[in-house]
Amino acid sequence: MSDVTLDQMLGRGWKKPPFVKRAWLRWSLGLGFIAYLIAAVLTIEVDWGRVYEGLDRGWQFVLAFTSPDFVSRWSDIWEGLLESIVMTVAASVVGILISIPIGLGAARNIAPLPVYMICRGIIAISRALQEIIVAILLVAIFGFGPLAGFLTLSFATIGFLSKLLAEDIEAMDRVQAEAIKASGARWMQWINYGVQPQIMPRLVGLSMYRVDINFRESAILGLVGAGGIGATLNTAFDRYEYDTAAAILLMIIGIVMMLEYLSGIIRARVQ
Repeated sequence: MSDVTLDQMLGRGWKKPPFVKRAWLRWSLGLGFIAYLIAAVLTIEVDWGRVYEGLDRGWQFVLAFTSPDFVSRWSDIWEGLLESIVMTVAASVVGILISIPIGLGAARNIAPLPVYMICRGIIAISRALQEIIVAILLVAIFGFGPLAGFLTLSFATIGFLSKLLAEDIEAMDRVQAEAIKASGARWMQWINYGVQPQIMPRLVGLSMYRVDINFRESAILGLVGAGGIGATLNTAFDRYEYDTAAAILLMIIGIVMMLEYLSGIIRARVQ
């Protein structure tokens, strides 16, 4: 009995089978991936002389965070920051209001097929076009300024929120919704009492998350002339005013952290 090991008494432990059963094929795929990765890296053209020269400027930018300048260009910073905040709030509100009916129409379990196809098409178009491309197009149409940024962020919000809202509706508990419908409720009553209570916490959380994204995107859209703090940040970089750029980035980080904290409080209250 003493010669019997514990593994023999308990039996062999279960191990998850490999995704690719044949060992030679696993090794071939792994080595092939490594070879492809090395070849891909070698095709990247790198000017090491430029990299060496840029290290000094990069270090100066890092050091600028130790002494950010909030004073020298405060009026420009405040104007761009206020523009970003107004643009973010307006685009978020408009985008969310439009996203709710589109999200309802894109849920296959509550919408008829023609409405479903139209709403899914709108979502696909919105998600297919990246924000910076839409901003460049709208700047060419409406000119420089926050209007192009507002329309871009509203358009992006529709694709983001409608898709996730529709998926939540399709995954909801059907028992509650069917009980409301069986009581003789009209369609709007069914939505208010059968669907809305199940998706409201998720909708609030996604909306707050989208506000966070829109504010960060407003800083990027300013680089192409769509208004916001991004234009001021781009000017600071062009002038090598790293202390001012550091101040702007610190303010952006601070606002994003405040939005994250506010989002947590709101989600906790809604749930």
